Amino acid sequence: MMLKLAGKVALISGSGRGIGRALALKLASEGASIVVNDLDEGPADEVVRTIREAGGKAVPCAGNVTDPDFGDRFVATALDAFNGLHIIVNNAGYTLDGVIQNQTDEQFQKMLDVHTVAPFRILRAAAEPIRAFAKQEAAEGREVIRKVVNVSSMSGTHGNAGQVNYSSAKAAMIGMTKTLSKEWGRYKTCVNCVAFGVIETRLSRAVEDPGSRITIEGREIKAGMPGAALQALGRMIPLGRAGTPEEAANGIYLFCAPESDYISGQIISVGGGMSM
Repeated sequence: MMLKLAGKVALISGSGRGIGRALALKLASEGASIVVNDLDEGPADEVVRTIREAGGKAVPCAGNVTDPDFGDRFVATALDAFNGLHIIVNNAGYTLDGVIQNQTDEQFQKMLDVHTVAPFRILRAAAEPIRAFAKQEAAEGREVIRKVVNVSSMSGTHGNAGQVNYSSAKAAMIGMTKTLSKEWGRYKTCVNCVAFGVIETRLSRAVEDPGSRITIEGREIKAGMPGAALQALGRMIPLGRAGTPEEAANGIYLFCAPESDYISGQIISVGGGMSM
């Protein structure tokens, strides 16, 4: 059986846990070689090991996506390890909630840095290699379709109280997606966006749950949601439950698969029918 992503090289930020991990395993199962990123080395190495044990190909690229040089390092890892670049998924991120009058400049900027600036730097670093690959393929009379999938949120498409920083950053990803779909069409690169609703990750646990804690730059962050708000959101989902990381990853996979080779500049919501 021919694997749908055989010969493809995929970079997935934030792929040591949650949705990113599920996506890395999914793309690897379809034949893609994966560059796995996580803030910490341990989770990244575990995903790489799992992929290799299943017969796939993967290398780690641990580190903070907000580091100024991360985009260049991420892209270089793919080129050095696999000499290719076909799929980029900007997935890494976290939340830092608070109503606007209680938010600091730092709190607002950190969401822009991780959800908007970091993807921009990754895509900027990928621009020249993608252009060069596309030029060579055109000269050889071949058409190779590449994919970029930016992860947004229904907080970005609809807004969400207490998340002016996160919502603003995720809304910016929609503008980035629309623009790059126009700039990179000539390189045969489709650029799309997935906006998630409530998915079962650390970001959607009750803030009272110790499992919702994330450590960023030595600082522990309560990344979950107030339990009452989480219950209210749950009642708004027509399918009656939060999505699993695997279901969320499948939403991204739709834009990575060859069946979407003529779809670009689009935003789809993966939220069980929720419209907020």
